[in-house]
Formats: sequence, structure tokens, C-alpha cells
Amino acid sequence: MIFVTIGTQLPFDRLIRIVDEMAPELNEEIVAQVHHCGFTPKHIKTIDFLAPDEFNRLFSQARLIVAHAGMGTILSALQQNKPIIVFPRIAAMGEHRNEHQLATARKFKTMGSVHVAMDEQELKPLLREPRLEPLWHIGDSASPALINSIMKFIEQ
Repeated sequence: MIFVTIGTQLPFDRLIRIVDEMAPELNEEIVAQVHHCGFTPKHIKTIDFLAPDEFNRLFSQARLIVAHAGMGTILSALQQNKPIIVFPRIAAMGEHRNEHQLATARKFKTMGSVHVAMDEQELKPLLREPRLEPLWHIGDSASPALINSIMKFIEQ
């Protein structure tokens, strides 16, 4: 299963549209947490809001995470050793208030720690890869207490 998450602050129709268009060729269950999406997907299961327990269950069951460039999601994927494709929101396209997600994605791409797709042309081949592997795992190098502290800070 592929789990797509866009966070809970703003819609991210561009990402949901791309994943929905590719879903028939991927031939795999895709579940997306969409938060007030203006686009109506035809090929993927969407859920507007997920309680934390349900979000964590889907996240844990997924073979692949596709997400906006939210630090909480990225850290969770790194901690759980899940492959993640980060697709940043772009403020210039009206998807966010500033370009911090673009900066985050560029930094992670430079570090080589997660899969990053800056546009649709980079996203599609990554989605087609049936055995995408995690590039980095923080569970071996950071204590659970440190990870929890960072995640709590980000969530606040």
C-alpha cells in the first residue's frame, strides 16, 4: 500500500492529482490523507481527516510514503525506516505561505537522505519503482527520546 499525506493545514491538489492519474498503472492500493482537497480523485481512496492512531496504523502498514515536505512526516519515515518520496509545496503556485518546504526538500535532496521529487517529471519514475528503498534511517543514530522531543517541537 502507498500512503500519501499532505498534512492538515492546506489542500495540495497538485500532488493528489498526479498520484490519482498514476494509480491505474501502479496497480496497488493507495490511501491519501487529503485535507479539504478541491480535486476529486477517481482512483485512490481519500480520507479528509485521520485520527492519530489511524494515521500511525496506515503509516506503519505502507510500503511507501509520499508526502509534502513536512518535517514531522519526514522524521517519522526516517525513524520507521520507510521509503519516502518528498514532494514540496510551492508557495509561488499558491500551495503555501512561503517557500520553506522547497528549502527543506532541497536540503534533504542534497543530503541524499530521502527521495525528493521537485516536479511531476521527477515524481512519476519514483512512483513507478516497485522496490524503492529508504535512503537513511535515524533509529540507529538517534535516541527515541531525542526523536520524540524533535517531533513534539515540530508539532507545536
